Amino acid sequence: MRLMLRFLVTLTSVIGLGVSLCLVAQPATAAPVPNPVAAPGQLPSQDPFYVPPRGYENRAPGAILRTRQVQLGWRGRDVPIFATQILYRSTNNFGNPTSTVTTVVSPPGVGPGAPRRLVSYHSFYDALGSQCDPSYTLRGGNMSERPIDISLIAGLMAAGYTVSVPDYEGRGLRWTIARESGYAALDGLRATLRQLRAPARTPIGLFGYSGGSVPTGFGAELAPKYAPELNIIGAAAGGVVVDPIHNLGYVNGKQDWTGVIPALMAVYDETYGLNLPDYLSPKGTRILRQVAGQCIEQFADAYPGLTDRQLLKPGVGGILDVPGARRALSKNVMGTLGTPRSPMMLGVGNSDGVGDGVMITADVARLAGSFCRRGVPTTFTEYRGLSHTAAFIPWSVEALAFLDNRFAGRPTGGC
Repeated sequence: MRLMLRFLVTLTSVIGLGVSLCLVAQPATAAPVPNPVAAPGQLPSQDPFYVPPRGYENRAPGAILRTRQVQLGWRGRDVPIFATQILYRSTNNFGNPTSTVTTVVSPPGVGPGAPRRLVSYHSFYDALGSQCDPSYTLRGGNMSERPIDISLIAGLMAAGYTVSVPDYEGRGLRWTIARESGYAALDGLRATLRQLRAPARTPIGLFGYSGGSVPTGFGAELAPKYAPELNIIGAAAGGVVVDPIHNLGYVNGKQDWTGVIPALMAVYDETYGLNLPDYLSPKGTRILRQVAGQCIEQFADAYPGLTDRQLLKPGVGGILDVPGARRALSKNVMGTLGTPRSPMMLGVGNSDGVGDGVMITADVARLAGSFCRRGVPTTFTEYRGLSHTAAFIPWSVEALAFLDNRFAGRPTGGC
């Protein structure tokens, strides 16, 4: 409850942008901040900070490659919060070396080596362009960005949590790709702990809604084998993407959320080499060009009534008829890559009897049941009558209370 109240107070103050936060967070090193990078500057795709040094492939996953101190902002305005950004080595969807960035914010007065409570916060940035990356938007880039991320991060920080915010889609912007997102989140935590010189058994919570549920859920599934040393004590995922095949069928032809169809087609083509241009209709070619480089705010509701058939040549049928597409999508079903060690909290809206408009309620319920049968303490909440967007607020309150209880060692209920 304490965390919840602090979150709501901070959310109000930051959204109002009086930015009257009566605290200034320290960078992850807790050292003085020498000339922090305040303005967003170059896009991540153009910024040399994001380019890994030669030979980084030989470093261990989670190794720190480069750091810098930054000041956070929103829509070009500075916010009195400082952070450390870390370029670190990670692993891509196919097990090969890659790199990405996490932004680390510490509460005031917590120095290197001090006990911590660490949260990996996963933004729902669902991106096809690097201007959507949290490491950029948190510094005030992308003028269309909503203040939700910085509000929640400030609330967590005000409650005494250190927060790591990874660009979990990586440099390739592989939105919804399970392994790559999970690995990036886990390696971001490894890098954060190294930078903080934090104790090895530092308790860690995972938090993410919508697109952010991907690194949260898959991170929890992959951790026991990929990063067994991390002490993950709980994972809260809301508006959960469980089976992308089901989600694509659900939004097909709807008035809202149909923009995710061409966006996901583009991501899966880039990731799995589906040779999609060979199967696109003229309309499909045009729309995929339009969504290229956009953030979800631009494409999600831009094509009311759109179907996958309209994007493909006559005779192809739907996206699942494109050779290799069904197999690629089936590789990214939550609950299939491992069993979490930590308690889970799952939530989803139900606005039409099937789902919240984009996520399917029964899929999330089945995932919770699957975790329970495997011995994972899991709580599940269905927010009846609420859409995907509307369910975010009650889910956030419940998720923050869940993490507060987990860090305090209190039971969270569930199966």
